[in-house]
Amino acid sequence: MTKEMNRTRYLTLVGTIITQFALGSVYTWSLFNAQLAAKLDEPVSQVAFVFGLLSLSLAVASSMAGKLQERFGVRNVTLGAGLLLGLGFLLTAQASNLMMLYLCAGILVGFADGTGYLMTLSNCVKWFPERKGLISALAIGAYGLGSLGFKYINVLLLENTGLETTFQLWGLIAMALVLCGGMLMKDAPAQSAASQLAESRDFTLAEAMRKPQYWMLALMFLSACMSGLYVIGVAKDIGEKMVDLPVLVAANAVAVIAMANLSGRLVLGILSDKIPRIRVISLAQIITLVGMVLLLFIPLNANLFFVAVACVAFSFGGTITVYPSLVSDFFGLNNLTKNYGVIYLGFGVGSIIGSIVASLFGGFIATFNVILVLLVVALVMSLTIRMPEPKTPVSAKKATKSTPRLVNMTAESA
Repeated sequence: MTKEMNRTRYLTLVGTIITQFALGSVYTWSLFNAQLAAKLDEPVSQVAFVFGLLSLSLAVASSMAGKLQERFGVRNVTLGAGLLLGLGFLLTAQASNLMMLYLCAGILVGFADGTGYLMTLSNCVKWFPERKGLISALAIGAYGLGSLGFKYINVLLLENTGLETTFQLWGLIAMALVLCGGMLMKDAPAQSAASQLAESRDFTLAEAMRKPQYWMLALMFLSACMSGLYVIGVAKDIGEKMVDLPVLVAANAVAVIAMANLSGRLVLGILSDKIPRIRVISLAQIITLVGMVLLLFIPLNANLFFVAVACVAFSFGGTITVYPSLVSDFFGLNNLTKNYGVIYLGFGVGSIIGSIVASLFGGFIATFNVILVLLVVALVMSLTIRMPEPKTPVSAKKATKSTPRLVNMTAESA
């Protein structure tokens, strides 16, 4: 690798970290539910639905980002995502009813966030094929730190400027960071022909979707997202209603989850460069199962409750960190954004399913049982899944076709 190319990929890494930090700010949304509910004179539950809609829009946009990158390049798409993100927050500040809030904060902000998130992450991983786990950990770790950092920024803004101005300033800060990060990025080069020939594992989306392994990975990802997003979203309520914790004590679950989530991203991401990534996913599933068993079958006190939610958050953070590299192991780097993009729809679907099950069947326990079953199925899959058969290289096909001719020529010479 030339000195100039090495410089380019490290600039892209820095740009990706800056961008991911800004995009992670959407996970501070719960700070605004109560004030928005008061402003719009709507129930908090209706306002809180915005985050589920945002998560779904984020996942859908992530699945489409690969096509946008192919046409416009990672820098231009990131700049566009930054502008759209800023616009979404500025319009959210003006929202005067629920439908406008859903459209601006849920769909517009979610679409902008998803467009930048997966595409910049995948592009950065492609630049560092020899350290995919570490790079994923750094990028997605920055995404997690964004939620933590903007928590303090947005609390400070809310206390000193009010709701509408906070959204406006949040939008401007996030937009500026994404624009700065985008300017540092360049598209990663495609794998060399020699590398493709050596691996023979560079599947297009259509080819990958015809493999059973693709859907096994998708179900494993869905189960991780459903467990992680549901428990993270209702952790405070679980503490109050299942463990009878005071409100302030139960609220400590938010800090526990943030630290466990970030730890999972870093620890499991780095570990995935040391051992097979599918084994890291199996480990994450086992840790999640421990958390779910505690929530379902063990009489909880405060300490056990915090251990349970920490297990789920740790594994969820680690899973979404390891998965881009895992998908590239199975189906190649060149089409990673598209191949992972469809699997990433499980993030949005998982965020909705948990809430639907809870509302239909009466709360936490029903959802925990569904999650438990899914996790057991996913664990069996992760322990039995095998890499798809490599595609036959073009040169090998030619060699196979030419073999009879070589045999005939040998026979004629004899």
